Amino acid sequence: MTSFQHMNVAQLHERLNEESLVIVDIRDPNTFAQGRVTKSQHLTNDNLADFLREADLDAPTVVVCYHGNSSQQAADFLASQDFTEVYSLDGGFTQWQLVYPEHVEK
Repeated sequence: MTSFQHMNVAQLHERLNEESLVIVDIRDPNTFAQGRVTKSQHLTNDNLADFLREADLDAPTVVVCYHGNSSQQAADFLASQDFTEVYSLDGGFTQWQLVYPEHVEK
């Protein structure tokens, strides 16, 4: 059974202004610096422990990668750490950038 859910870019766009929404981007630092979904924070192996310690486990959390593949493993991992509402962004940042270029932070 999968412990995370899928979210498409339109669903994320609808929920972008939710105060409690957490967006984590697991792409490499250079790519993250060049552009990311508005409000997203960079999640790396280096800051994972801090993130887990400080995170609100009940906040809806969306994992973003390049194309929506590796985010599934990361979302599954977060769900295994007792996060209650975890999503993998289908299509990843690549899809987001195509559909919502106005919501790309640099």
